[in-house]
Amino acid sequence: MKYYRHILLFCSVTLLLVANVYAQGDTSGSTNIDSLITKRMAESGIVGLGAAIIIDKKVAWKKGYGFSDRETRTAFTTSTLMNIASVSKTVTGACLMKAVEQGKLSLDVDINHYLPFQIRNPYFPDAKVTLRNLATHTSGLTDRYPFYTDSLYFNGKDSPQELGNFLQQYFMSGGQYYSNENFLNHKPGTFREYSNIGAALAGYIVEIRTGQKLNEYSKKYLFNPLKMNDTGWFLSEIELKKHTKLYEKKDHKIQEIPLYGCTTYPDGGVRSSVDDLTHFFICLLNDGKYQNRQVLKEETVREMLRFQFDETNTPENVKPKTLNSGIFWATKMGAKRIGHNGSDPGVRVFMLSDLNKEVAVILFSNTSLSEQEENKFFEIYEDLYRYGLEIKK
Repeated sequence: MKYYRHILLFCSVTLLLVANVYAQGDTSGSTNIDSLITKRMAESGIVGLGAAIIIDKKVAWKKGYGFSDRETRTAFTTSTLMNIASVSKTVTGACLMKAVEQGKLSLDVDINHYLPFQIRNPYFPDAKVTLRNLATHTSGLTDRYPFYTDSLYFNGKDSPQELGNFLQQYFMSGGQYYSNENFLNHKPGTFREYSNIGAALAGYIVEIRTGQKLNEYSKKYLFNPLKMNDTGWFLSEIELKKHTKLYEKKDHKIQEIPLYGCTTYPDGGVRSSVDDLTHFFICLLNDGKYQNRQVLKEETVREMLRFQFDETNTPENVKPKTLNSGIFWATKMGAKRIGHNGSDPGVRVFMLSDLNKEVAVILFSNTSLSEQEENKFFEIYEDLYRYGLEIKK
């Protein structure tokens, strides 16, 4: 989950009529899941929601609920576009691993070997940081709040700031955004702290080494072969009429908030649909293959999904039995699920599978709730997962 906009929304429950249920695929016995989801949406105020259940690497069920535009009562469907927040990191991870596959990057080389500027942790100036550190959130590079959230969002447009310039100003001594607080007093590899800036840096290194912007590279090697025809990184490259409006619960009310772009797009900039994202998720769960096409090599995906923490390599603050990490891939829910979650203003996304890759769920919501109500999203996810188990039986 991305730690954007640290604003607590102290709200009580308000009812929002969710009258529109848009079914794109149905299965016997779905009435109960429909009633569960619409009930939780009404209780919490969630405006729109889309979901898919993947059984044994195939889509078994998908559906949309509520609205992508509350004012016009436009249905939220599984083809509705939305930014997927930190689930984007898995796309950055797949691009990173594709570049490794192509021999353009190594996970264990000092990142300064690739960068046009040097990054030195002032607490450990001689310690190297690797792409594996960045991808497992053990780099010692940290998001400095509130600067990180307050400075990088641009309402109504893509960020005008160039990613590489921002990173240089953030990490180089004397830079406009430089501070010792941009670094942890922990040697790389020894301490895990979730780092959006680390993902942004990894994506930038992919761009440097491939000679292509991340949106171009991912389109060529992921989105096109996976038939993710509506997926892109920026507002300027997607069909905006397919994009949902975004909503936020504040002061007991649901209010619309503007669409936005972010400077550090590799950490959360992908815009996709439930339909498109199922193609990507199936590819990862299926050792790099989608519809009989090998999009990523089997060994590439296995390294991306492999648990990196073990008896010989464990950060001091991690217990691998309850938390582990792949390459921008993680265990969730007490290490009972794998994949990624995402959270941004007006956005909540789940892309999670069981450990055996048999039952997987993708869940999109276009509404931010208060921290006190976050459990509603997990309840809906669990409803869908249990329904997936029923379908599998």
